[in-house]
Amino acid sequence: MIQMKKFLLFMTLAASAAQMSAQGFDNLPIPAVEEKVIDNTPDSIAKALMNRPAPGSTRQGENPVLFLIGNSTMRNGTMGNGSNGQWGWGYFANKYFDGRKISVENQALGGMSTRNFYTDLWPAVREALKPGDWVIVSIGHNDKADFFDKKRARGVIDGVDPDTMIVGFNERKQIPDTVYSYGHYLRLYIKDIRQAGANPILMSLTPRDAYGPDGRIVRKPQTQWASYVAATEGVPFVDLNEISGAKIDRFSPWKEKYHFYGDHIHTSAYGAELNARSAAEGLYYSHNPQLKPLQAMMTGVELPAYGEGREPGKPMVFITGDSTVKNFDQDEDGMWGWGSQAGLIFDPAKITWENVAMAGRSTRRYINEGRWERVYNALQPGDFVLIQFGHNDICSITDAKERGVIASAADTCHVYQMEKDGRYELVYSFGWYLRKMIDDTMEKGATPILLSLTPRNEWPGNKIERRNDSYGQWYREVVAQTGVAFADVHNISADFLEKKCHSSSDEKSKARAAKYFNHDHTHTSKLGAQMNARSVATALRAIHSPLANYLRK
Repeated sequence: MIQMKKFLLFMTLAASAAQMSAQGFDNLPIPAVEEKVIDNTPDSIAKALMNRPAPGSTRQGENPVLFLIGNSTMRNGTMGNGSNGQWGWGYFANKYFDGRKISVENQALGGMSTRNFYTDLWPAVREALKPGDWVIVSIGHNDKADFFDKKRARGVIDGVDPDTMIVGFNERKQIPDTVYSYGHYLRLYIKDIRQAGANPILMSLTPRDAYGPDGRIVRKPQTQWASYVAATEGVPFVDLNEISGAKIDRFSPWKEKYHFYGDHIHTSAYGAELNARSAAEGLYYSHNPQLKPLQAMMTGVELPAYGEGREPGKPMVFITGDSTVKNFDQDEDGMWGWGSQAGLIFDPAKITWENVAMAGRSTRRYINEGRWERVYNALQPGDFVLIQFGHNDICSITDAKERGVIASAADTCHVYQMEKDGRYELVYSFGWYLRKMIDDTMEKGATPILLSLTPRNEWPGNKIERRNDSYGQWYREVVAQTGVAFADVHNISADFLEKKCHSSSDEKSKARAAKYFNHDHTHTSKLGAQMNARSVATALRAIHSPLANYLRK
């Protein structure tokens, strides 16, 4: 039955597309793997319907559905899969709702305004509504446009006046047409939703990449219009524009930019996830009693954070990295990361620490898994963050582990398709991910310290391997770009190993150094972990880091 409904819906739009093609719209590009958004065109609407769920088709039994109504900032591109590096926040919205209680259905489409979504796409959604459903209407980025032009005919009248209108001839549809105000169309959605026994929610728009004369992200005028309609109609209102805008106002200019991609309106995955969280927070923390049933079906809105061991009056140092920082850290004869030995170097009377490194992680995967978010959320002014990655970063970008990065310190990125599930991801460079962590730390008033990666037990030419022409070079380029403190653990530990273990051949030198390693040439024994921990202390003192004041005497 669901498949039949989806097929009939597609055939209806396909017929509409064919009709518009007959009117001279048959010279449009057919998107495959998109490099830019193709929106609100006959081919786009037809193709989008094959990738969007048929309205109501995600319903589980008698559970309600949360329908999302919007444009490309909510669902980007014809395919909506990030293949153009842009994402809409509706893609990430379901992570904040309990799928056992409610399904989230993103019915947004790029290029739509309040008006042409209502006339072209809304009827199918309206037909799918059932009592107890919820509908978020957050649309308006495209409303400032021509009223009756051939390509889109999507413009509406500014404001909320219920009586103002413009009559003309719609060249796209080849029919007489009447255009009403932004507020009028919002009232139409509200009326229809209520008639179906569902629950309407108005939400302001996502922020744009635009600053006002006050140095803040520009707030859109639709906020006031939607807020007014919500108040007069007795509908819950969430000011997404303000919630996200206030967050972005705290960002550095560099960070603000990477929340957008390709232009000044469409978001990267970072921007889309920020807006999805802001929307969820606006709903979850609202005091409007009408939202209580929906709030009971939400999950994961509270910010995840490390730092449970924080002690009053003491700063905290968070140690990030891979298995060379955190390993099994239990068996005396097993593999250890140096973070397990932090008690050898830090004075517990002065500072607390938490080893939040994870084996097998690269900068990219550490961030994508949400581990960095937990550090970021836990940071307080006066804290420190030690950042040490590299062993897992330069490898396949698209394989199942999804941890490879672009081998560079440049501020660059590229869209890749993952082998595991065909998903697209905008992947950045090694230096970019380091800069992100550095910038985030400074934003919170904490001190980032970049550590070069630990050396491996490799002795080419009977000298211990020094990766100063790859990772070492990229570290130093990032240091030059950001001014971040840099503790060169790599060369300090390498100097120690050469002094203690150098012999008459590379094999003999490697054998002598083996007691500092375990299992292979990268992972350290407990003795090696202690060596690297002491190298961290030496490096902090050498650069006169403020963190050195918290080391044991």
